Amino acid sequence: MKVIQVDPKIVFKMADTLPFGEGASINRPPLFCGLNYQFWKVRMKIFMESLDKGIWDAIENGPFVPKFEKYGSVIEKPWSQWTDSESKKAKFDCIAKNIITSA
Repeated sequence: MKVIQVDPKIVFKMADTLPFGEGASINRPPLFCGLNYQFWKVRMKIFMESLDKGIWDAIENGPFVPKFEKYGSVIEKPWSQWTDSESKKAKFDCIAKNIITSA
């Protein structure tokens, strides 16, 4: 059996050139290293959808802001009047922002 010696500097240099930096993880969002945006974008979408489809919905459709009609005009609901389902939908935007800033 032949043992091959590998220089650690080469291994780390190879890892730096990969389009996803640190490798795949189900616990952390994919790291964007500035290369191969299309690949990163697909991985980021899959990561977010794996947590909850509502997170990706917040990315595509923008933040959810509960509103109601008063005196013929539509205004934002005060936070204290949000229902549980409205709070959950609004929270998806916060989660999405956290994931993106962590990538």
